[in-house]
Formats: sequence, C-alpha cells, structure tokens
Amino acid sequence: MLVLTRKKEQSIIIGDNIEITIVDVQGDQVRIGINAPKNITIHRKEIYQEIQDENRRAAEVNSVPLNKLLDKRDQK
Repeated sequence: MLVLTRKKEQSIIIGDNIEITIVDVQGDQVRIGINAPKNITIHRKEIYQEIQDENRRAAEVNSVPLNKLLDKRDQK
C-alpha cells in the first residue's frame, strides 16, 4: 500500500486520467473528489463488496434436470 500525505486542495494522479483531490478535512473525516473517465466505476469499498457478494449469489445456479421441467409442463 502506498501511503501519501496531502493537504486540502492537493491532489494525486493515478495513471494518466484519474485525479484524486482532497476537498476538505474536518476532524477524522476527509472529503475527496475523484475526477475519472465515465467508463471507470467508482464505489465505496463496502458498496463494492456488497455488489460482489450479490453477483456471487446470483451466479449460484441450482440446476434442475430437464425431465423435471418437462414433467411439470405435462402436468398442466
């Protein structure tokens, strides 16, 4: 992990097209602004983890044998 010290209104650059700026510091909270291309998604870590968890749950497919589906269709 790279750790940097920045003051209000100072920035860091990631790659060629992402800029993170310290907008405000109040007590133990830091407000940051992120300037990045629209095709780059940006999430708070806890939201990102929720999205990943939901994607994993959605990918868990319960397979049903084809003959069971056909039997249900025939019963109607």
